[in-house]
Amino acid sequence: MPDPSQKPRIALMGEFSAGKSTLTNLLLGSRPLPVKVTATRLPPVWISHGPEQAQVQMADGTVQDIAPAALDRVPLAQARRIDLQLPSEALELCDLIDMPGISDPNMPAEVWQTVLPEVDSVIWCTSATQAWRQSEAAFWSILSPQLKMPGTLMVTHFDKLTSERDRARVLRRLERETDGGFGAIFPIALPQALAAGEDVEAWKTSGADQFVEHLIDMLLNWETATASAPLCDDTIAQLAPVPDLQRPRLRPVRAVSAGGTPAEEDAAAEGTVRVLPRRVRSETQHATPRPRRGRQERRVK
Repeated sequence: MPDPSQKPRIALMGEFSAGKSTLTNLLLGSRPLPVKVTATRLPPVWISHGPEQAQVQMADGTVQDIAPAALDRVPLAQARRIDLQLPSEALELCDLIDMPGISDPNMPAEVWQTVLPEVDSVIWCTSATQAWRQSEAAFWSILSPQLKMPGTLMVTHFDKLTSERDRARVLRRLERETDGGFGAIFPIALPQALAAGEDVEAWKTSGADQFVEHLIDMLLNWETATASAPLCDDTIAQLAPVPDLQRPRLRPVRAVSAGGTPAEEDAAAEGTVRVLPRRVRSETQHATPRPRRGRQERRVK
């Protein structure tokens, strides 16, 4: 097993098919993880630096070697965790943990609950077309106070929003509804970032440049950050899959475009949205309306 005391451990989390594995592949500079919808049902994949190799920890406690190219054939019913080593430069700064979707009914909660106490920070992926569901908000409100560093919100599938108006609207809503739950919010077009190669302009337009810069800055300054208390067993028990409830109301806020260009005049110059921490609140309950007063009765002499 990886030594949890060596480097920061960053988990990539979110709903099923939110782009977590694609983002992991982008950070690694390779494609070791399957990204097809039918192949992404994997247990937590702990990725650390080293010679290329992989092992699967089974439910019965045994460990089996597996070829990294065969991860899509790992039996989900028996596997509890995959330890993957890769000679990637990004892994010299941190370990990455690709987590299962939080609302996957086929993934027992204990599969990822055993990994959460060792997570230092989280990159949360939310799909731009269904951004920040109530299930995500409920899960994050419990998890985020236990992290050593503020989480980062990645708005994936941003290329599926075809107009600047829609993009700005989604980002404004996310800033309002998360209300300080993340240290930064970054929209990203993952397919464009993966295909950018040496094309610097395409890389910037995809939104990947500012996110990577933010991540590297966070990792390089990790030791100077104030650490909070680790996850306790009671907290972990609360982090079971939650249903997809009604989405909160939409309210406008400040936003920036995917390429870092301000979407409004008051957008952040860095292309990030920084807010103050707060737990998710339930919908406001309206007070019972007071009955209308009738006509004033005439005084009786």
